[in-house]
Amino acid sequence: MLSQKPWQAVAVIQLIAGVFTCLCLGIIAVALLQKTGAAAFASPDSFASVVLSTLSFQGATWGLIFLFLKFHEVSLRDAFGWGQPHLLKTLLLAGGVLVATLPVVLGLQQLSALGLEKLGWPAEDQRAVDLILNAKSCWLRGYLVFFAMVLAPVAEEFLFRGVLYPFIKQLGRPKLALFGVSFLFALIHLNVPSFVSLFVLALVFTWLYEKTDCLLAPIAAHSLFNTANLVILFTQNR
Repeated sequence: MLSQKPWQAVAVIQLIAGVFTCLCLGIIAVALLQKTGAAAFASPDSFASVVLSTLSFQGATWGLIFLFLKFHEVSLRDAFGWGQPHLLKTLLLAGGVLVATLPVVLGLQQLSALGLEKLGWPAEDQRAVDLILNAKSCWLRGYLVFFAMVLAPVAEEFLFRGVLYPFIKQLGRPKLALFGVSFLFALIHLNVPSFVSLFVLALVFTWLYEKTDCLLAPIAAHSLFNTANLVILFTQNR
């Protein structure tokens, strides 16, 4: 059962506003640097462009996490669940749930892609997939792998499961918290073929958080999911 979280409305609003502002500034900065002819930003797929774009959202969230927790006087240990007595059991549960869920999620993604193709909507890979496959340098590919396995899972799980879900639930809106936040999580990935599968995956991550009261559980499952996708991606494109 998920424990009560001390998140205050003003801090939650500031966190979301901060993430959105950083994302917008990052997009504007990349566009301006490309327009001014900065060599490192000559292409949207260049190492500098990708790093600045990703850090403006997930990277900025990492920084805002510390400010958010400091405002509430909550330690990283308590927020993420490092101090739980059965942490190993919790992480094993996360791994087991991900293994059981992965075939369903991948199957839904394939079905969605096939359905869209029959409707005349060609399925496109997520931008991250294209970047990894077409990376012109090992540094860019290495960064994207690190981003998928570490940066994104921590930032996204803290924001969606760690903050938004318990905050909305504690307002007396448990169904909105569960389905609304999961919908938003799927939506921000901006990929139609993956929407349904990511929505289901978000529901699973939320269940894990509810079951364990440990944010490291959905973070671990999220990281393992991204890792599994990377393995499949590299295996299919050898």
